[in-house]
Amino acid sequence: MLRKAVSKPSLKRIRRLKFSMMIGYAIIVICAITLVTALALQTSETILKSKVSSLASSLNVQMKLNMDSYLARMETIGTLAFAAEETYTYDATDPDNDEFEAINTEKIISDKLYSLCIMENFVDYGIVYRNNRTVGKISNGTVNLFGDKIYSELESMITQQRTRDGWAAGYQDNFNRIYYVKRIHDNALLVISFYTAELENVFDSPEKVENVDIRLTNQDYNILYSSNRDEVGAPLPEEIASRIRGKSSSTVIDEQYLATVNTCGDDWYVICSVPTSMILQEMHTLRMFIILAAVIAALLAAAVGAVFSLRLTRPVESYVAGLDTQAHTDQLTGIYNKRSFEEYTESRLTSALSIEQHALILLDVDNFKGVNDTLGHAYGDQVLAKIGSILRAEFSTEDYLGRVGGDEFCVFMNSVPADQDYRAYVSAKCEALCRAFRSNYTGDDGKYKISASIGVAIRTAHAESFQTLYQTADKALYASKERGKDTYTIGDPEVTE
Repeated sequence: MLRKAVSKPSLKRIRRLKFSMMIGYAIIVICAITLVTALALQTSETILKSKVSSLASSLNVQMKLNMDSYLARMETIGTLAFAAEETYTYDATDPDNDEFEAINTEKIISDKLYSLCIMENFVDYGIVYRNNRTVGKISNGTVNLFGDKIYSELESMITQQRTRDGWAAGYQDNFNRIYYVKRIHDNALLVISFYTAELENVFDSPEKVENVDIRLTNQDYNILYSSNRDEVGAPLPEEIASRIRGKSSSTVIDEQYLATVNTCGDDWYVICSVPTSMILQEMHTLRMFIILAAVIAALLAAAVGAVFSLRLTRPVESYVAGLDTQAHTDQLTGIYNKRSFEEYTESRLTSALSIEQHALILLDVDNFKGVNDTLGHAYGDQVLAKIGSILRAEFSTEDYLGRVGGDEFCVFMNSVPADQDYRAYVSAKCEALCRAFRSNYTGDDGKYKISASIGVAIRTAHAESFQTLYQTADKALYASKERGKDTYTIGDPEVTE
């Protein structure tokens, strides 16, 4: 009887202890999963914001470069007008002008300006004299907009005294056109204008952050161009302006918006913005899924919960990995961009053993400017994309390929067959590259031939850093250019130092 009496309380205590252990284990598992889930969500959100901020900043810089390049091209076309001597020697305000000679001279100037005007979709491409006389293509819209003050108002748009030119938009709240004005002489101004809608191609990018708004504003933050056309001419929304006002180059992200700004052209601003909620939209859906999975995992077991949580985080890792790839890749050619190529190569050189052999190949495309000038930049982009394909075809997946300039490419050779002489192997690669380039022509008449000038630096005990190798390859590239292009030169690092 005593043993039975003792047995019941003991059994109850064992059951209570077992139940307590189960409750305690459940609490520990729930707390652990809750803590891990909270940390995972916070880390994922932080990483996602950081990656999207980096991508948005890179997009903004690309848009700024596109805009600067476009404005520079317009200015270059403007300078072509000076090819005709009459453009800068003739003065319509001179009272001593012979009427017949003046008519003939203005016809010569007009013919020259009209021939240049067809190069772009210009609204205006002409000359305005101090007496308001015009030569070339000056639209009725411009004449009506400025009226009798056309010369004085255009003259006020010259903001760069050193180059005697300037850009302007928004005259009398008319934001449909952008004007470029350049002084020819004391009594004449060259005027170029085009519709802001022409900027659509300038701000087009194959890789964009989803739902991003791209805008171009003047110094007063009035919108000259927007991916939302209804905004043109309106002030920049205050929720965006308050975050970037007074900043020339910056990226701001908070709970409401991600906004980036860069100065371009004649003190204009390229501004990209996107609501933070749009960035984290997928994250919010994923958050609810993780919490639900965490509860289920706590009920099943800690091990099952850990595996399940790991599976849930994979979409986030894949999404972040995709953003990281975009940030490190040149979008046109599909190979590394300049910064990533230098970082990876420098890291590889730092960890390389002294017996390892590596080579840095620097390649410059011959006659590429002729392709752009004659066939257009869009065709030039196709040529660059093709070069990326050529490099991938000629080199191993273990080699690093990078675009380090407009038409300058670099290859860091990581792989070489063990049974071959390294210098001979590198030479063979260079010869194969030259042959590949010789087989690619541009233009139907074959006038422009794409070829490659190559400089090579082979890693030795005297060339352990990327900068040293690059200087050697650059010097060798220059030697290839001097030898007539379409060839390669293997440099000597000791001579470079």
